[in-house]
Amino acid sequence: MKIFKKALLLGFFFLSTLTVFSQIKVTGKVIDGDLNQPLAGANVLVKGTSNGSITDFDGKFEVTTTLKSGQISISYLGFQTRTVSFTVTGSSVDLGNIIVSPDANQLAEVVVVGRGIIDVAKERKTPIAVSTIKGVEIQEKVGTADVTQTMVNTPSVYVAGQAGGFGDSRITVRGFQQDNTAFLLNGQPINGMEDGLMYWSNWSGISDIANFIQIQRGLGSSKLAISSVGGTVNFVTKATDKKEGGFASMGVANNNYFKSTAAYNTGMSAKGFGMSVMLSHWQGAGYNQGTRGEGQNYFISFGYKPNDRHNFNFLITGAPQSHDQNFTKRISDYLGFGRKYNNNFGYLNGQYISERTNFYHKPVANLNWDFDINETTSLSTVLYASWGRGGGTGNYGSGKRSISQFNPYIGENQNTYINYDQIFSENSADADGIGTSSNYVIRASMNNHAWYGLVSNFKKEINDNLNLNFGLDLRTYNGDHYRQVSNFLGLNAWSESRRLRDNNHVIPNPNTLPSATNTVNQSYSINPWYAFFNSADDSQKIDYDYSETISYGGVFGQLEYSNENFSTFFQGAISNQSHQRFDYYDYQAEFQDSEKVSNVGYNVKGGAAYNFDGKHAFYANAGYYSRQPYHDNIYLNFTNQVNPLTENEKVLGLEAGYTFKSKLFTGSLNAYRTTWEDRVVTNSSVRTTDGVIGTTPVFTGDVIFVTNQGVKQVHSGLELDFVFKPFDRLDVKGFGSLGNWEYDGNAITTTRDENLNTLLVSETDLDGGKVGDAAQTTWGLGAKFEIFERFSIDADWRNYYNLYSNVAAKDNLELPSFDLVDAGFSYKMLVGKDKQNAVNFRFNVNNVFDEVYLSELRSNIKVTDNIPASGSTPSPGTYQANGRVYKGIADGNQGFFGLGRTWNFTVRYNF
Repeated sequence: MKIFKKALLLGFFFLSTLTVFSQIKVTGKVIDGDLNQPLAGANVLVKGTSNGSITDFDGKFEVTTTLKSGQISISYLGFQTRTVSFTVTGSSVDLGNIIVSPDANQLAEVVVVGRGIIDVAKERKTPIAVSTIKGVEIQEKVGTADVTQTMVNTPSVYVAGQAGGFGDSRITVRGFQQDNTAFLLNGQPINGMEDGLMYWSNWSGISDIANFIQIQRGLGSSKLAISSVGGTVNFVTKATDKKEGGFASMGVANNNYFKSTAAYNTGMSAKGFGMSVMLSHWQGAGYNQGTRGEGQNYFISFGYKPNDRHNFNFLITGAPQSHDQNFTKRISDYLGFGRKYNNNFGYLNGQYISERTNFYHKPVANLNWDFDINETTSLSTVLYASWGRGGGTGNYGSGKRSISQFNPYIGENQNTYINYDQIFSENSADADGIGTSSNYVIRASMNNHAWYGLVSNFKKEINDNLNLNFGLDLRTYNGDHYRQVSNFLGLNAWSESRRLRDNNHVIPNPNTLPSATNTVNQSYSINPWYAFFNSADDSQKIDYDYSETISYGGVFGQLEYSNENFSTFFQGAISNQSHQRFDYYDYQAEFQDSEKVSNVGYNVKGGAAYNFDGKHAFYANAGYYSRQPYHDNIYLNFTNQVNPLTENEKVLGLEAGYTFKSKLFTGSLNAYRTTWEDRVVTNSSVRTTDGVIGTTPVFTGDVIFVTNQGVKQVHSGLELDFVFKPFDRLDVKGFGSLGNWEYDGNAITTTRDENLNTLLVSETDLDGGKVGDAAQTTWGLGAKFEIFERFSIDADWRNYYNLYSNVAAKDNLELPSFDLVDAGFSYKMLVGKDKQNAVNFRFNVNNVFDEVYLSELRSNIKVTDNIPASGSTPSPGTYQANGRVYKGIADGNQGFFGLGRTWNFTVRYNF
């Protein structure tokens, strides 16, 4: 019996050995031929068998088979199926990089968001200056930061403001700030319609739902009736996924940060229905003092594809959040109290209270319809809406009290923390409990809005070489702005009085105008969920209460010709934008509605490219924009008074470039020149005394207009970016940008009377002054190396140089240059049946070497300037003479230090 058992075991071992040695391993890496990037999630199958695999985040796959020769099939929705033959002489074969090409016909089968609306560069044959950041990289790199952090390794892009708190970062492109860069969500404009600004706290969930981000610098390829100076950034979100599955992830980071996310896709049913859902929650103490934050993100998408011609998708997403804020400080404050210093908070009975909290909830919904009319004609339409509710808190009244602490750096006492115990005590002692301007409460400045829009694009392929696009861009926006009390701090109510204006908009003689008094006794929570469903009654509003309606209508078109080697295009758009303001607080009832103002703008773009050898491409583009002024510049001093001096801004863009593509190396070199002029900012005031302006007498009660005509800006530069794959396990990428962004000419200040007669013209010489707020010279180099299968490390180095203060000056202040290094590692563990599921581990360290640097300044104090006098104490002399200099910068300048070393770790299970 023992002999039989031994023989049986020996036979089993022999058969197992034969089976093991008969298994052949086939490996390779799938590359997106359009973007020259790894393609994750592609299906790999050994033809004639059931053996298959799915490519990982790096595009790699591994399948086993008993065949010594055969074929593997690689398929992915939206790409042409690729078949590759293999022959094995040993036990394994590596097929190397396998390039798959997009298939326009298959794109119709993917449930995506508005194919004709989302104008990404890969659909354009004319090259542009573009960088694409894929979803995998966003997931890996963003960590606890704003989604802007994913763009730091891009030429001519500078990210600042992170020290302000969660969601308070800012981004500039080619030296132009956010109000001069177009930001799109699935092809829909999302810049604020009043001022063009971006508030990233409202979009804290984009990193969770982004499929990819495409940064089109300069003219870009967008067909919409928008005019951007710096470029266009398009965030393309996930939609309803055809494949069933999902993921769950958890992340932790420095300063008690925690985030959890879960998502599930039902897949598309046989009847064409599908749904995708994602929910997340995050919270953290913030890097700097007093910058706590927390929020959620939700994403729900419904897809329906009734037949091959129609495709519908509805999605709604939102990211309610609240975060406490830090504002710029003097360098001397940071040096005395630490680089994490913030004086916007305090304690009441030992409980933390922030004076400055941003809270907001902005759901965005859209309904997309893609209609393939026939083989050569298609129509894509998206109807979208967003509803924003929330605002920011701050001090109200003069009764603020602070705790004074000794600043060892300058040897003086300074206000550091807010003394809420004293404030509460003084408020509680008020005789009638009704506060006035001498007391203190925390107010919330509310900024509620409703925004509705429609974008539609019709595409016609006239023949094999010529296609035509034209469409509509319609938007309407209503914003409500007012203040309410969020914390009475011991008071029972708040009372204030005001004079009501007439159609003169100003108050030349207050005693002749009627007055109004209101007393409010309700406080409102700053929880973003509460704020979304609860608004203050008109009787409970303080300080101001006004709204505006902005309507926008535009048409656009594009004609493009292309053959095998040559392509050319022409785009044009024209739009009308109308504005009206309504002031319910400071005006008499019959004068609350302002005059309606309309402005027409347009843009034209054109260019051509030549491609040869499948490797080289040259292009040149040109564009001209006539851009309407923003709403906040149309009405003067936050009144209904129309600015009679606004005019369209003029933007001229020229660019050219060269692109080279090969299996090992892809690179591009771009040159650009952009001019921006005719910016006009006007303020008005009423004379309180008689006098003379220039040579003209002016009298008490006269209305005076002061117009600052912004000087012309000229931004030119070179941009380089490349990707190099010397061997399969190593990816090297780099970028560089050399900018020269200057003011051209003089800034002109013109003073006029109410009949617009010129009283005085003064000029400030800014010619040749450097434009600030972004580093004009940047360099970056990064690498990713796979140490062993499914385990990789990566690092990115960046250098910032020629960074100037954010002021307009001929002799602008240059900040010290600095270097930053970020690093991380990724590991993928295969789990589940047939190892088809995965657990991904990611660890990031940003600013590895804890570089201490100034990320931005908002003043222009020189070391040779005198230190201001303090009270009755005269100035002690210059900053330099008193040793009040930090890295060559006078310590009286205000700004932010950049964040020090931070880290984050994430575990994600995909199923």
